[in-house]
Amino acid sequence: MRAIAINGSHRKGKNTAILLRTILEELSKKGVETRLFELVDLRIEYCRACNRCLSEPKCSIEDDDMAMLAEEMLRSDVIIIGSPVYNANVTSKLKTFIDRTRWMHMKRELLQGKLGASVTVAGLRNGGQELAHAIIERFFLSRGMKIVGVRDPERGIYNMGVMATLYDHLEGEADLPSIKWKKTVSDDPLAMATCRFLASNILKALKE
Repeated sequence: MRAIAINGSHRKGKNTAILLRTILEELSKKGVETRLFELVDLRIEYCRACNRCLSEPKCSIEDDDMAMLAEEMLRSDVIIIGSPVYNANVTSKLKTFIDRTRWMHMKRELLQGKLGASVTVAGLRNGGQELAHAIIERFFLSRGMKIVGVRDPERGIYNMGVMATLYDHLEGEADLPSIKWKKTVSDDPLAMATCRFLASNILKALKE
């Protein structure tokens, strides 16, 4: 079994990567082959809307890193996508990546049946994580993939997904308090717990 994580953050190895690595580490403990890809390390050109993929499952752009990443996706059983929220959406790098998977979808559904899971993080407690999460999950659904969530149906609910925040608390005068921030998402216990829940559910889904 093989799982890859794709980090849409513009900052390598930071909070989104921490969440993704936590999930991958849990999977690796159970023998799943894992790998993390940082989009900031890759050169992925914009989709040119040439429409070649309407007639055959190929992309006309062949001189960037997208072909390598697509091959990794095709080889994997699980694809986990993470994005920070800069402005109520997924990042521009992640959106470019999503656009470039068009050839894997238009003529033939090449990712059909694979498992997909999403991770988001924002500074604010309600900073757009749910919307970014929904965008990633909509991508999975449109590709015929099976979404894996964090819920254990036999237990109470903790959260709707791995949606982290750096918000910690308010401090100062009641009429003009200032926000105090967590140093990293590692200080968000709910986010770290849901990473582990997600990994557990991925493992269960792989056995089905």
